[in-house]
Amino acid sequence: MADPSDLLIDRTLVLLRHAKAVPPETMPDLQRPLADRGRADARAAGRHLVAQGIEAGLVLCSPSERTRETWQYAAEGGATTTDIWYDRRIYNADTDELLDVIHEVPAEVRTAIMIGHAPAIPWLADELALDGTSPERVELTRKYPTSGLTILHLTCRWSDLSANDADLVSYVVPRG
Repeated sequence: MADPSDLLIDRTLVLLRHAKAVPPETMPDLQRPLADRGRADARAAGRHLVAQGIEAGLVLCSPSERTRETWQYAAEGGATTTDIWYDRRIYNADTDELLDVIHEVPAEVRTAIMIGHAPAIPWLADELALDGTSPERVELTRKYPTSGLTILHLTCRWSDLSANDADLVSYVVPRG
């Protein structure tokens, strides 16, 4: 039987910027929870994932309160996962650090969702998406607000993912 890491199967990567949080001056950044609007928007993101038929094998999540709550409320909206990893490298990351985290996704995982922060999540979406001319691509490079969600399709191994390796399936900003 072939080693699963040798199989070039279709994979889906979802890049989700956390939902709207309370203002930064109210508490330490890592502890900032979602605002009311953020909770509603995160639920809407969960509903969007369900509508797209996305069931995650793994969620890669920054350890900040707002990213954890983004997943919690997305799950209330119906989003599902088999496993979740909270990884400090996602907080205050650059695109190379985010790729390092993605490279560690087990080969058998078909769909992964990464929940993180700006500017790294928008930059990574832009860096990975092969199609530079679609209206969705132009929009995601212009503005990637809280709850911005990019769905990418890849045929490479997680461990091999690099710039321009993904097809942009969609970019949306779900609102509750």
